[in-house]
Amino acid sequence: MTDSTLTQSRALWNRISLDLRSDETLAQLLDRGEIAAWRALYRLAREDAELRARIARLVATVPLSMPYFWIAALASLDEDVDYDVKLPAHDRDWV
Repeated sequence: MTDSTLTQSRALWNRISLDLRSDETLAQLLDRGEIAAWRALYRLAREDAELRARIARLVATVPLSMPYFWIAALASLDEDVDYDVKLPAHDRDWV
């Protein structure tokens, strides 16, 4: 499961390589990826039910900058989503 757009994402500034089996790496892409990386993730998730499930779990448990974007993306892939789920707060002032 690789994509050259993902391996070149600036979101992976602190990674030597792309490993989408890592929840930490996946969360980093979900939170800090650029639109091209998000499109690549969406393409992969369209074909991979396990990846969709991991994205859904991370969205519900990890503070992300745009969680509703990913909820909508999952819904467009026919995943059952809870629009009323209480999401973890994202602290925008962490830098």
